[in-house]
Amino acid sequence: MEPSDRLFRREAGRMVAALTRIFGLHNLALAEDVVQDAFCRALEVWKLRGIPENPSAWLLTTAKNRALDVLRRERTARTFAADLGRLLQTEWTLANTVEEIFDATGIPDDQLRVVFSCCDPRLPQTAQVMLVLALVGGFGVGEISNAFVSTRAAVEKRLTRAKKSLAESGPLFDIADATDFKARLPAVQRALYLIFSEGYHGASPHAVVRAELCREAIRLTRLLAEHPLGATPSTRALCALMYLDGARLPARLDARGDLSSLYDQDRSRWDRKMIDLGLAWLERSATGSQVSRYHAEAAIAAVHARAPRCEETDWATIVSLYDMLMTVAPSPIVALNRAIAIAQAAGADRGLEAIEAIDRRDRLAAYPFYHAARGELELRRSNRLKAHTHFRAALALARNPGEQHFLEKRLAACLPV
Repeated sequence: MEPSDRLFRREAGRMVAALTRIFGLHNLALAEDVVQDAFCRALEVWKLRGIPENPSAWLLTTAKNRALDVLRRERTARTFAADLGRLLQTEWTLANTVEEIFDATGIPDDQLRVVFSCCDPRLPQTAQVMLVLALVGGFGVGEISNAFVSTRAAVEKRLTRAKKSLAESGPLFDIADATDFKARLPAVQRALYLIFSEGYHGASPHAVVRAELCREAIRLTRLLAEHPLGATPSTRALCALMYLDGARLPARLDARGDLSSLYDQDRSRWDRKMIDLGLAWLERSATGSQVSRYHAEAAIAAVHARAPRCEETDWATIVSLYDMLMTVAPSPIVALNRAIAIAQAAGADRGLEAIEAIDRRDRLAAYPFYHAARGELELRRSNRLKAHTHFRAALALARNPGEQHFLEKRLAACLPV
């Protein structure tokens, strides 16, 4: 049996975090090299002996031993993590220090250190997200290029520049520093939100749903929400949003693998355990006076999660929640979703009026589901010709085969019966 990509991806993030804690950010490339060595060793050994009973522990032990070799060989030739100082310089403390850092209970904090380091405000937002995916999520260049609809060469260049900047940025972020933690927290939340969104309804040319991106965003957000300084109402609301939306992932594709709209999904396939977790996190987020975009979006997701059928959805409440979201985080996409909710609550005519009233509506011109939404509402008004025109515009902008097939079916629905 071959080791899964998911195993390597998960363990890569854990190992990079521990190794960066030991080597320091300025030796980021060295940490990545040690991880690569561990994976190569695993492929060689496991091919002969089979996958061990605990592959995660095997990989961590291999990386730990390789780190000890590097430290012993190069400690006179280069500097490592400054805060560890002489602990890495003397054989009496070296092994115990590395052992402690590789202890499973400490790695989550190290992963958060790397996430916060990646979300340096001096880096472009896209670069921040790419770094989190590469260093903490263990995603390869090909996977990141798919997620961002870019070429491998372009992503490699951006990652190389971003890693160089990160390596030159100073020590690893101190997650015990309350002031710095609070200042950088919004950027971290935004990066995790973007990772989830890219997986849930991103623009990958190969897949309409990237569940592994969603899972990684949930894992990292849960780490953040369980950290004393990260357990803010907005982080808890973000966690709630990801669980509630993530619960619908099993039904986003139908039995044939085609994209299924929220209105057509088989709700028996929704993950009830994730819904319960999401509702619990949403309740925990209801403290203090701050209402973030994550609160509003999680509340909308909760209304959907509680409705046994689409027809029983409380659309009036959803419209009011979108009104709140437009106040705290206005955007043309939010306005479009609000218009769709208005159509569900008050009819297609009102929905189209709301679409026409969207500020900066021209920014939606390249978004396929803007045209698809107009097509759906015209179809409800029995304006088949107009609906057909809008669906053709949407189809021309489809970003992957899943979207293309979905929009082709909607085009077919415009034909006379």
